[in-house]
Amino acid sequence: MTHDKTGPTLEEENTMSNLQHSRPWLLAVLLAASAGAYAATPPASTSPPADPANTGVNKRDAHDNGTPTADNQSNKQPDIRTAADVRKAIVDDKSLSVEAHNVKVLASGGVVTLRGPVNNTDEKKRIEQLAKNVPGVTSVKNELESEAKSQ
Repeated sequence: MTHDKTGPTLEEENTMSNLQHSRPWLLAVLLAASAGAYAATPPASTSPPADPANTGVNKRDAHDNGTPTADNQSNKQPDIRTAADVRKAIVDDKSLSVEAHNVKVLASGGVVTLRGPVNNTDEKKRIEQLAKNVPGVTSVKNELESEAKSQ
């Protein structure tokens, strides 16, 4: 049987017919899948982000003239270096919580003051030890506040 090049063969017609009949079904499946994915996506939050855990402590300390704050940090190069080294030691310890990573570190003349909330007394002790291990630190004033007992 010879085939005329002007039209499709019977086999090609059947294939095209099958594709045309399956298109609505395929479209329905794709629409249902995309609607399900859209419904599973939670809506964007319109509420403001939560305050960091130590915002209340920061506000309290700003009004307590006897409490050292970042404004009291010495601008002497050795003190700035010591505070930065203590901060790096704390942040590099991945066993500590986010709150612990955000404690205040002040350094002056080799004396390091640690302030702010931490999750428990273990973190409080760990941060103090990290600070004591930094070269140039002669003493540590641990004024950290633990939320809970050691675990």
